[in-house]
Amino acid sequence: MLLNNTSRVALCGVLTALCTVLMFATGLIPVATYALPALSGVLLMVIVMEIGKSWAWAVYGAVSLLSLLLAADKEAVLLFIVFLGYYPILKASIEQLKKKAWAYVLKLAVFNTAMVAGFFMSVYLLAIPEESFTIFGIYLPGVFLAAGNLVFLVYDYALSGLVLLYYSRLHKMVSGLFKKR
Repeated sequence: MLLNNTSRVALCGVLTALCTVLMFATGLIPVATYALPALSGVLLMVIVMEIGKSWAWAVYGAVSLLSLLLAADKEAVLLFIVFLGYYPILKASIEQLKKKAWAYVLKLAVFNTAMVAGFFMSVYLLAIPEESFTIFGIYLPGVFLAAGNLVFLVYDYALSGLVLLYYSRLHKMVSGLFKKR
């Protein structure tokens, strides 16, 4: 755990800047629409582990606002705001449930709710034509959502692995940077 507020603010500021740069880069690297918002969300896990969830929520809000103002790829920003930004923070709370089955049900419910909301926001706020969800005349949002559930389960598993990797390899180094000498 970090010892003083100055260290906490410094770490949050650096990670806010890094997340915002990653979100800005979504406009520069077109294929990064999904990967860079996910990576930005992963960086918020560091704040959850080192400082706490309340600080991570503040960074999520700051990155969301800055991304809305600065990032060119609004679809990536929407994806970050609707799901990828807050899920790593929420994951820490969900995994405290005693029954793993309920945790997975809740995780899938959060994902599906966010994706459906994101779909309607992209169609009605970002004016992405509904025809872009059609292949060979077949309207496929349900298929995309089903495939997204499988990808989400892999993403959730990968996040858990990253948490373990962070604690085993980087936690001592990061927390050591902020200890009083």
